[in-house]
Amino acid sequence: LRSMSAIETLNPKAEVARAAVALQLNISAARGLQEVLSSNLGPKGTMKMLVSGAGDIKITKDGNVLLNEMQIQHPTASLIARAATAQDDITGDGTTSNVLLIGELLKQADLYISEGLHPRYVTDGFEIAKAKAIQVLESLKTAAEINRETLVNVARTSLRTKLDQQLADQLTEDLVDGILAIKKDDEPLDLFMIEIMQMMHKTQTDTQLVKGIVMDHGGRHPDMPKRVENAFVLTCNVSLEYEKTEINSGFFYKTAVDREKLVKAERKFIDDRVQKIITLKKKVCEGTDKTFVVFNQKGIDPHSLDALAKEGILALRRAKRRNMERLTKACGGVAMNSIDDMDESCLGYAGSVYEHVLGEQKFTFVEDVKNPKSVTLLIKGPNKFTLTQIKDAVRDGLRAVKNAVDDKCVIPGAAAFEIAVQKELAVFKSQVKGRARLGVQAFADALLIIPKTLAKNAGYDPQDTMVKLQEEAENSDEPIGLDLSNGEACLPIEEGIVDNYRVKRQLIQSCTVIASNLLLVDEVMRAGMSSLKG
Repeated sequence: LRSMSAIETLNPKAEVARAAVALQLNISAARGLQEVLSSNLGPKGTMKMLVSGAGDIKITKDGNVLLNEMQIQHPTASLIARAATAQDDITGDGTTSNVLLIGELLKQADLYISEGLHPRYVTDGFEIAKAKAIQVLESLKTAAEINRETLVNVARTSLRTKLDQQLADQLTEDLVDGILAIKKDDEPLDLFMIEIMQMMHKTQTDTQLVKGIVMDHGGRHPDMPKRVENAFVLTCNVSLEYEKTEINSGFFYKTAVDREKLVKAERKFIDDRVQKIITLKKKVCEGTDKTFVVFNQKGIDPHSLDALAKEGILALRRAKRRNMERLTKACGGVAMNSIDDMDESCLGYAGSVYEHVLGEQKFTFVEDVKNPKSVTLLIKGPNKFTLTQIKDAVRDGLRAVKNAVDDKCVIPGAAAFEIAVQKELAVFKSQVKGRARLGVQAFADALLIIPKTLAKNAGYDPQDTMVKLQEEAENSDEPIGLDLSNGEACLPIEEGIVDNYRVKRQLIQSCTVIASNLLLVDEVMRAGMSSLKG
């Protein structure tokens, strides 16, 4: 029988879903994922609470976190989830929209396919509509002066979809100030120069931007000063501890005296290094109110710490390598790899360096630096899941601002892009010949899932809102968006609601490709090697 799948003759145990069943399988998976995430879209979206096997709690509405944390069994659903998380890796935002759009493209296509239209016509229509959508996107983008106001609008739009409004607005200012501090003309932004440090302490609104560096360890000697003002900062990568030889070696001595001599010589070698630092400190600080701080990437042993503490030098050992780079960017100076050619020009400067003890943990703050090219965003919160939620949001917010700086343009938010494309495609459809026109129609209708879901999540009637918005868009040349505070139409650019150009571009490209691939599947078989055993 032709209807019997060829694979079944080869492998009677293979599980097979054919033609219409295969399509339904894919569409139901996409719709299932869409329904899970749809309530999270936009600033008025709700939260999800994820509980792990060990009972750890995560409260979030960030689509990327949800898709990474959820256990997805269905193969098609996990394919869509991976495509959406790839969107986040590339652009930092747009995961929820991605899942919604793929689900809706399949749903709209299903309306035509169930009436007997071949999926190939639909996917051809999708391709034509995608090219048109990208043209519309190009026409909508507004060249943006990379000034504080534009970046604040970008960051606020991104953060409000992840956190509550008050916290989002506060963090917006901090993120933009941080980016402007590290931004250099004609050089790509390096987001690693913004350290994100967490302190489980106080409440989330105490999160702040520190124009300097915060490190998660402190001085290792009880007699060292806990706070120094007006400090020279030496960053170095030099071992100040009595070390064993790197290779396995044995020493043979004639007498115990010889052994003592070797130990003394080794000790003296380290002491000389410490002495050089102390000599430099005396040279630059004697007779002034200046103090001295040493950040060392390698170890400092108790004997050396003792010597430094007697001189009133605050020394931190085993600093992270990335902090060494940040320290020189924040305080100035040069990171030294050798003690020999050390002089005053290698030193950086910090107005105050102090230690903050929180339970068992110590934090060292390096503040009041002259021209910080590296800053720290200090996230505070009463418990672990609050910190994680803010950290995830901050990561996306920073990426959104970086995208705006790199694109040098923004596009209107509040679903204005989707409404504009739908309006253009309604006109453009008449130029498309043949049955592919139905695919263009399906694509146009699918895009409206974004404004519909935004309206639904804000408590408005989706149909009613869509009719209003489309009427406004028909009569206006400006891009029209949805004002979630009253359910009416608004001009997003004037309201300061802006999206990233590259996020929307990536969204249109990847959703169309994935939806087309899934539509063209006519047979799903579970015929892996494991099913041949037995």
